[in-house]
Order: sequence, then C-alpha cells, then structure tokens
Amino acid sequence: MSAETPLDIDHLRGWIGREEVATDVLGEDLARKYHATLELPGEAPKPGEVAPRLIHFCLAQPAVPTGLLGPDGHPARGGFLPPVPLPRRMWAGGALSFSGDLRVGDRVRRVSRIADVVLKQGRTGALCFVTVLHRIEAEGEPVLEERQDLVYRGADVPGGAAKAPAGAEQGDHRRAMQAGPTLLFRYSALTFNGHRIHYDRRYAQEVEGYPGLVVHGPLQAALLYGFATELRGAPPQRYSFRGQAPLFDDDAFVLHAREEGEGLRLWSARQNGPLCMSAEAHWA
Repeated sequence: MSAETPLDIDHLRGWIGREEVATDVLGEDLARKYHATLELPGEAPKPGEVAPRLIHFCLAQPAVPTGLLGPDGHPARGGFLPPVPLPRRMWAGGALSFSGDLRVGDRVRRVSRIADVVLKQGRTGALCFVTVLHRIEAEGEPVLEERQDLVYRGADVPGGAAKAPAGAEQGDHRRAMQAGPTLLFRYSALTFNGHRIHYDRRYAQEVEGYPGLVVHGPLQAALLYGFATELRGAPPQRYSFRGQAPLFDDDAFVLHAREEGEGLRLWSARQNGPLCMSAEAHWA
C-alpha cells in the first residue's frame, strides 16, 4: 500500500450490505466439461440429473469486457466489491451449507451480499479481508448458502518469498495428485477466471513472484470435496475450507483425509511438503 493510495477502511466498510443478483443456466455442456476437467467417476450428468456439487463456482460469473480488466486479469476495482487499493487479491477460503442439489438444465439465481470488510496487519504488511455471502437458488428453491473469504495484500513481498512451513502430517486416507497447466487453464476457462497467476507463467513469476502457476483455491476445495464424497459414498452437507500456503502446477501433491468425530478433516499438501489447504466436511 503506497502513500498515493491510502487504505480508508471507513470508506471501504461503506460497501457492507451492498447486494448483487446474477442468473445463469446450468447447461449440459458445462456439466460435461466440468466432469471431464475434474475426471469425476461415472458418466457426465444428463438434463434433469444431479450436477456435481461445487459446479456453482462456474455459474453466474462476471463477464467484464476485456478492456476493463485490471493488470492482474481481475475486473477493475469498484462496483460490487469494495475498491481495496491493494494489488494482490486471493480467495482465502469459505464455507458451504447445502439444502439441495443443482440439476442439469436448472435456472440458477445467485444473490450476493458484502457482509464484512476488515483491515489487519500481517507479517508482510496490510491485509484487507472481505466477506461475501451468497445464496444460490435453483428454479426458485434455495439450494446452497455460501460464505466467501477474500483477502487483499500488498505487492512488495513476492508470493513465493515466505519461509516454507513444516511438512504436513499424513492422513489416514491419501490420494496422489498432479495439477498441470492444462488442468489450471481448463478450470480457469470453466469459472471464467481471468486471474493471470493461474495460466500466465511469466506474469506469475515476474510480477507476483511465484515460482510457478498457482493452483486455484476453489479447485483444491473441489478436489477435497470430491475425495470426501468418495470416501463416505455421499456428498457432505456442510463443508468449509481455508488456504494455508500456495500450491503450484509443477508440484506433486497429496489429498489427505482423517476421521474426526462424525465428519472428516481434509487437507492438501505438496508431496513431503507443507500444508496447502485445510478443509472440514460434515454430513449431519
């Protein structure tokens, strides 16, 4: 944060309560491509059949003209989200509570509201957290309540410069994974996510200081959710996740799970490396 663009938290908190409504249709083509991209088991769902959970991350996304995008590929600041004058924006985590399922062919409506804007001081400087609440409806019926946690930070500390934390523990259930550039490109396309750290290696390395392309937080969340579903044979009704450290496209990584009470604790981690995302899944 520079002297030219001071962070006026009182001004930014004026966005609290602001709402946005967006609509979309969950088409068969999207369901087919999502199923193929995440290599989900079985056949892709047909019209009228239940769609994979977390496919809603692909729906009703802002379609901002290319000329109005910022240098990082995100929409320029202002509008629905507060114009936080910190250049790095990341999806830090979230929580989901399901009351139903989306089906292929559904007309989907998302009502979004800014719930909170908070300024904190981190090890690398100012951090601004924006909490967004989403309500997802299908054919007029509620399906999902979601909390989305966004964090903004300064550009003075490169993304890959922090000291690596200790290696992650091993789960009782494990699955080896690899997220290459093709997977990241396809997921960016499905979610209409223009953030360049996920597909533009030169930008990710030379501008944001990462050692490679960054694996999307929502993609890791979807992989862990799918892992939990396979382990229990049914999708969780409540699910939360939080980013802990970046994961890169050239990293072999592992999905971990451990029984915890009536639910599952899940996490992703680089092979023999640090924790990248933590999650909790509950069925009751």
